Amino acid sequence: MVRVIAVAVAVAALLLAAWVFFLAWRNRPIGQSVLAGAGVVEALILAQVVGAIVLVARGEHADEPLTFVLYLVASVVALPIGAWWAVGERSRSGTAVLGVAALVVAVMVQRLQQTWS
Repeated sequence: MVRVIAVAVAVAALLLAAWVFFLAWRNRPIGQSVLAGAGVVEALILAQVVGAIVLVARGEHADEPLTFVLYLVASVVALPIGAWWAVGERSRSGTAVLGVAALVVAVMVQRLQQTWS
């Protein structure tokens, strides 16, 4: 795995989570700026997927291939599902769901690193 991209994804996801949990604490729904931030994190995740595909095409592989692929797929879908939920439920708990999804992404990225090495 490309370590720089993994660190960027984890840091961006943690910053997004902190921002969203602050909004939930203030009882505010997410806005366009939060969705834009989630879009940036998702773009970084997709860059990580492309990097993983390139590395596999070059002959490298994960120690646990099935686990790696499942974590990769889950990391791609977690944030859009959380954002969809937060947009649909304009309450404190709906906002918090996006924060939890961002935390999940940060953890999955670290787990991806572990399964690769």
